[in-house]
Amino acid sequence: MSESSTNESDPGLRSRLVDAGVALLAAEGAQALSLREIARRAGVSHGAPRRYFPTHLELLSAIARRGFEELGDRVRDTLDSAADDPRERAEALARTYLRFALENLGMYELMFRHDVLESGHLGLRDTSLPLFGVLVELVGRVRPEADARQVAGALWANLHGLAQLWRWGSLQLATGDADFEPLLRTCLTAHLGRGSGR
Repeated sequence: MSESSTNESDPGLRSRLVDAGVALLAAEGAQALSLREIARRAGVSHGAPRRYFPTHLELLSAIARRGFEELGDRVRDTLDSAADDPRERAEALARTYLRFALENLGMYELMFRHDVLESGHLGLRDTSLPLFGVLVELVGRVRPEADARQVAGALWANLHGLAQLWRWGSLQLATGDADFEPLLRTCLTAHLGRGSGR
């Protein structure tokens, strides 16, 4: 039996393919995620991924799911160590979100690709919505008079735009800031008001 056929019947191949995709994404970006290249990096024939991922979109969804899981883990770790004050917790969550986006550019881009989210593969929306729910709950505690879902949506859109424009270098050029912290604080103040001691 050849090494390739042994690898292709390996029950851990599905996970290895996703691992290879995650590594490729980190090294070369979302544009490099072809089935052929992922298979090559996993050490199997270019047709092997089809056994576990009948379409390219399904493999991309499995890779994106890893990103949502990592972001979820980071958010949980952040909130586990954050103060009880809901405004401070919302700020810590927002900072974690931005850092994740800026440290994982390819993954972040893939996670929010319209075709990947719209496909419904692996329930990615169900993976991402609980994170939004955490933000909604915190916003509701900070601003009980407001529609927490609307404010959280506007805040998230603002954070997403901040992450995109920062990674492109546009905000640094426009504001002269070398750190996103002043913009993050301004964003939070605009949506949540000033925190205590500010």
